[in-house]
Amino acid sequence: MKPEKGFYYHCKHDPSGPFNNAAYELLGTAFNTESAASHSDDPNDFVKDEVVVYRPIFSDSLIEKAGRDFWVRPVAMFEEIIKKDGKIFPRFQKITDPKIIEELVKIRDRMYK
Repeated sequence: MKPEKGFYYHCKHDPSGPFNNAAYELLGTAFNTESAASHSDDPNDFVKDEVVVYRPIFSDSLIEKAGRDFWVRPVAMFEEIIKKDGKIFPRFQKITDPKIIEELVKIRDRMYK
């Protein structure tokens, strides 16, 4: 199943920090037309090469160094469950709080004019 468009927190999000730290907007999914799967008749091959297209809703040195508006990551990696500090949770967690989303939209609109 494809992840839904919207805002997500990465597992590095610190709830005691700014609300937008490690926040991302998932714009959709994409497929590499130059991959081996693009020459296959098996629809399952397309899923293997699918990536999410997303962008940060915060600023840090990596984002500034990269100088890119969009990032990609394999869907399987975006959706994976990870273990960190003895806890198990999703790598990316969808943000559902309407107030936080409203504020993230404002930041996004300033960042990506």
